[in-house]
Amino acid sequence: MSNHRKSLSLAAIATIGLSLSSAAFAQSGRDYVYIVGSSTVYPFATVVAERFGRGSEFKTPKVESTGSGGGLKLFCDGVGVDYPDVANSSRAIKQSEVDSCAANGVTEIVEVKIGYDGIVFANAIQAETMTLSRADIFLALAKEVPGKAEGELIENPYQTWADVNPDLPAIKIEVLGPPPTSGTRDAFVELAMEGGCKATPWIAALKSSDKNRYKAICHTIREDGRFVEAGENDNLIVQKLQANPDAFGIFGFSFLDQNMEKVKGSLIDGVEPTFDAIADGEYPVSRPLYFYAKKAHVDVIPGLRGFLREFTSERAWGEEGYLSDRGLIPMPDAERKQVATAVRDLTPLSMAAE
Repeated sequence: MSNHRKSLSLAAIATIGLSLSSAAFAQSGRDYVYIVGSSTVYPFATVVAERFGRGSEFKTPKVESTGSGGGLKLFCDGVGVDYPDVANSSRAIKQSEVDSCAANGVTEIVEVKIGYDGIVFANAIQAETMTLSRADIFLALAKEVPGKAEGELIENPYQTWADVNPDLPAIKIEVLGPPPTSGTRDAFVELAMEGGCKATPWIAALKSSDKNRYKAICHTIREDGRFVEAGENDNLIVQKLQANPDAFGIFGFSFLDQNMEKVKGSLIDGVEPTFDAIADGEYPVSRPLYFYAKKAHVDVIPGLRGFLREFTSERAWGEEGYLSDRGLIPMPDAERKQVATAVRDLTPLSMAAE
């Protein structure tokens, strides 16, 4: 059967409300849950998948780390066995992605917020602990920075941290970070870079007068070698930080939490990245995490409904759940109950998503 006919077949099943038994579907198509997306959500999805596979009659779901943007593109490419059932994301889905999904027949998307994570600015455990402001981070990594005159922008001239701020060490700026397809990159430029960018009053004023220019200034990272795109492999970043104690890496708190013997997080605006500081909202560079599921695939792809329920169970994402042991910051009780109800009812995301 062609990819096109498979897509039409599954879409038709979903549309007219027919059901196909898991056994019959296993013979005619994919018999396991297929998950793609965020490298930050990947370890959480993997442990849920493993637990689900061990504790149910279904196969262990297949989880791939493709980055949030890459995962959502694959997810939105169509309905059917050739396309992912779930896309993990370390940011909310964009309107352009919702539109792309709709154009390809993916019209009922269930959004599942799973908890919170902080983005850390980490270096090797043996290196000096840094205390940075978001303004320091912006000045170190922006492509253009404010000049001496009001309204002037210049190509970023800063080569060392001491150039940025004389209170910082005179070591070369070298930051290993995620690529543009990463949700961590999106959240980092919005929370850390923009947070420091708007400390300059005339740039902050642009947000209301010229939003496009404001975003271009605040979100554009320099390309002269001081920032190095290190891909979606956080393990590789840790290895490089150990090899070069002067370098810094950008990744999620959950990954820091699993590698405390190798790397440590910098203080941002005086706050250390800890579980409690992120849960309390005190740590300034934190964000919600999500995954998205296709309603059309539920009860057609064997095990998908069960996987969704396992992920949103108290034993998984609760205050004492096994995901908090992996670094996920749980949502408040009321919010978890609200999301779990939406998942149980398969309530689709409004197509007016932001």
